[in-house]
Amino acid sequence: MSEKIPMDGKPGTAMNRRSGEGTDSLSERCRERLTNKNKEKIFRRFRDQKMNIAHTIFGVFGNATALFLFLAPSITFKRIIKNKSTEQFSGIPYPMTLLNCLLSAWYGLPFVSKDNTLVSTINGTGAAIETIYVLIFLFYAPRKEKAKIFAIFAAVLAVFATVALVSLFALHGNGRKLFCGIAATVFSIIMYASPLSIMRLVVKTKSVEYMPFFLSLFVFLCGTSWFIYGLIGRDPFVAIPNGFGCALGTVQLILYFIYCGNKGDKSTDDAEKDEKKTVEMKDEEKKKQNVVNGKQQEQQV
Repeated sequence: MSEKIPMDGKPGTAMNRRSGEGTDSLSERCRERLTNKNKEKIFRRFRDQKMNIAHTIFGVFGNATALFLFLAPSITFKRIIKNKSTEQFSGIPYPMTLLNCLLSAWYGLPFVSKDNTLVSTINGTGAAIETIYVLIFLFYAPRKEKAKIFAIFAAVLAVFATVALVSLFALHGNGRKLFCGIAATVFSIIMYASPLSIMRLVVKTKSVEYMPFFLSLFVFLCGTSWFIYGLIGRDPFVAIPNGFGCALGTVQLILYFIYCGNKGDKSTDDAEKDEKKTVEMKDEEKKKQNVVNGKQQEQQV
């Protein structure tokens, strides 16, 4: 009689072993994939946490620099109140900054855009400060300048009311965010561009008397911090206008360092006085000439 082949010696046993080995290798690959996925998840969480921390840091720094930017003109307004005159200071930047603050504060509200509370709080504060500046400027400005600034102030309130009402009742979701974001971006760029007239005056007079250093400095710091904040948060409506502000602040600082050691040419008041004297002298010469001509005609008659 032939010996019985043990169970382990059956031909199917090798196949079972191979299938077992295949199952083990498959489970190992699955474990590796799960491990890699877990590592990726951990890495993403860590990266997101770092980005959120950086986002918050630049937002807080942006709040601080923006607050200093809003308070920087207080030196100018102290001078205006002391002299009871707006002199050659331009009143245009203040209502334009007010409009930017109102629209940006509205855009930062949770029902318009998420994760932008820091944008809303600082711009709400800025709106209150800029309103005070506008009222002081209106009180001390000459009649012609007062009418111009009041018209701009009224237009600012009308534009903000229109944007708020349209976004609140006619738009929802992404449409609301897009509409408010575009409005805030456009008027933020206009706000940053409003000191261009002052920059022109600096180049013309070769004097930085009417372009305070701290105002230029905080335009640069504020624009830079919010530009980075917008990049981290992937929010073009924050990044684009503040990138423009960063560039403009850089130009203002360059102009300041070029002309800060310069006493400059004659001030605009002196230039206007010289022009008036020249005109008056020409008028007197014409009158004298007319008198001489009249006497000559009388003698001829």
